[in-house]
Amino acid sequence: MNMIKSWRVFSLVLIAMIGMAINTQAQNLKKVTLEDIFKKGTFNEKSVYGINWMKDGQFYSSLVQRGGAPAVVKINLATGEEAGVLLDGAKLGLNFSSYSFNADESKALIATDVESIYRRSSKGIFYVVDMASGQKQQLMNGEKISYATLSPDNDKVAFVKDNDLFMVELASNKLTQITQDGEWNKVINGAADWVYEEEFSMAQAFKWSPDGKKIAFIRFDESQVPEFNMQTWGPLYPQDYKFKYPKAGEKNSTVSIHVYDLATAKTQKIDAGTETDIYLPRIYWTQNANTLAFIRMNRLQNQLDIFHANATSGESKLIISETSKTYVDLDYNDDLQYLSDGKTFIRTSEQDGFKHIYHHNLDGSLIRQITSGSWEVTSMVGIDEKAKKLYFISTEASPLERNFYVINLDGKGKKILTPLKGSHTINMSPDHKFYIDYYSTADMPVKVTLNDAAGKELKVLEDNQALRDRLAGFALGKKEFFTFPTVDGTELNGYIIKPADFDPNKKYPVLMYVYGGPGSQNVLNSWGGTRDFWHQQLAAEGIIVACVDNRGTGARGRDFKHSTYANLGKLETIDQIEGAKYFAKMPFVDPTRIGIWGWSYGGYMSSLSLMVGNEVFKTAIAVAPVTTWRYYDTIYTERYLQTPQLNPSGYDENSPISHVNKLKGNFLLIHGTGDDNVHFQNSVDLVNALIAADKQFETFYYPNRNHGIYGGNTTWHLYTMMTDFLKRKL
Repeated sequence: MNMIKSWRVFSLVLIAMIGMAINTQAQNLKKVTLEDIFKKGTFNEKSVYGINWMKDGQFYSSLVQRGGAPAVVKINLATGEEAGVLLDGAKLGLNFSSYSFNADESKALIATDVESIYRRSSKGIFYVVDMASGQKQQLMNGEKISYATLSPDNDKVAFVKDNDLFMVELASNKLTQITQDGEWNKVINGAADWVYEEEFSMAQAFKWSPDGKKIAFIRFDESQVPEFNMQTWGPLYPQDYKFKYPKAGEKNSTVSIHVYDLATAKTQKIDAGTETDIYLPRIYWTQNANTLAFIRMNRLQNQLDIFHANATSGESKLIISETSKTYVDLDYNDDLQYLSDGKTFIRTSEQDGFKHIYHHNLDGSLIRQITSGSWEVTSMVGIDEKAKKLYFISTEASPLERNFYVINLDGKGKKILTPLKGSHTINMSPDHKFYIDYYSTADMPVKVTLNDAAGKELKVLEDNQALRDRLAGFALGKKEFFTFPTVDGTELNGYIIKPADFDPNKKYPVLMYVYGGPGSQNVLNSWGGTRDFWHQQLAAEGIIVACVDNRGTGARGRDFKHSTYANLGKLETIDQIEGAKYFAKMPFVDPTRIGIWGWSYGGYMSSLSLMVGNEVFKTAIAVAPVTTWRYYDTIYTERYLQTPQLNPSGYDENSPISHVNKLKGNFLLIHGTGDDNVHFQNSVDLVNALIAADKQFETFYYPNRNHGIYGGNTTWHLYTMMTDFLKRKL
């Protein structure tokens, strides 16, 4: 017994000595400061950008900066070494920011002076460069245009300007205006309206046929969509900016699909059915240059249909129809690929409860389900038809990981190509002989490697060694992952970041970070960005930072994600409160000092959590929050809540505006007045409700800033303010 007692004493002394050594080491390292993050760019990582695989399979191209000018260089796949300069911005006299080649690489299309419009839309000045002569040809005499795209036969470019679709023949510079009725805030041809761009992740809405003889495009008639008005501040009189924004329950654009035939100069409307209150979010050309595929969804998004249409006659045929008691997620059905045999296609669906890959005949009949299991395919990377292999990324190893796999088209022979734990993003060559792996973990910034199809690393393209060396000089808390059960037994994933000089005998405040929206994920084994380092800065100030992915988040299957259907905010808030209670029981946590912060959906969650969970949360920061789903757009909101007319309680019962009387703690509300996405109106109404409830709080608005709240000194100012608030209130 004495020996055991002596050993215990020795162990305790040893543990104490190790703890002292760790603390001493942490004290000798630098603390993360706001200046490091937002002024000096100390933690900015490098990567490899603008990669295009070249047609011969021996090279790829990449966009780099050379002496302050952009250049596109050619990289030898065998050696990983640079093999020449393809486009030289200095010689061309152009400061271009994007480029693309046509199929035979005889021409390049480059964009300069690109101006963002909304999240994905932009316009710029475009040039076509002849790769043999080096001559450049400016399109539209230097007027700004959008989505310029070379035809497959290399001699024409289609683009959108002033809401109309155009085409120019390069040899003669002959311009053809394909549509004539485009008008601001009324009709858009070939480009998405605001809500399609934001929620269906599309901006360009036209596609060349494989033979270059037709152009399919989507037309948006938004004349009946209500107009939203934002004021921009700065001149003597504020300026009005009006754009079409369909809030939940309001009218959407009437959409239709059309095909322009270059030979006849005629446009054919495609039959998408008689119902007009629908969505047409995707068009695809099949291997048959006269067969157009498209997706149609109903207003409530609980039915998704795939059609094949005759591009000449406009006649269409229903191929596949998928329905759900909740909703069919387009993001999980957005990998439609038609194989070169002209007889089959591949698609993804979560119809069995998890997103998986399916092989179909052209008539829609199922050949087989290629992948299966209680895990999700997050993306299809490539299909090697000759070898009959399919490459994909999935969560099979863990919802916290993203790994790269190959499987035979018959569903056999599945093999992992990236066994290292972490998150892998893959860019694979068209001949499927090579891929570039962007790999990171929570502890390691991105490492970019060139690999062969068997997974063998051929060359390191970027390892961020300089950043790793800098990180070694800072006292950083480790992101520790964990799971815990809620009151109903649901296991939730989370992480916690303790101060580098953590002392288990102290009592620390906790700040929880939340997003929590449907299909999202914060708890992931991947390298973080600015917000992660802000969390490290807070940890350096003695605040433990933690995060919990509540029910409704992604990577855990349909049932987990759809559990919040028709009641957004209810289960998510319960789970965040459960997370706070879980942390409060930890011996090193001060249960009277637990806070929560989030942005957008996260701001909605932090507001609700502070109010509903006023017994556990002391402080909250809400940045650009939705405060009532009645103010958000149709596509996103109705997917999860139905319309306000059908489900009014789902909109109102979990609105922070409905719970202002419960506010007890410290609340900081932040919004940009120029937010085209989550309108400043959300915060104005919450402020009015708080005033009526006689609740004290703090608020700050950023003039003219959009949903991202950035530009100039803005980011520095924002995070400094939030840091100061937490120091005062948490």
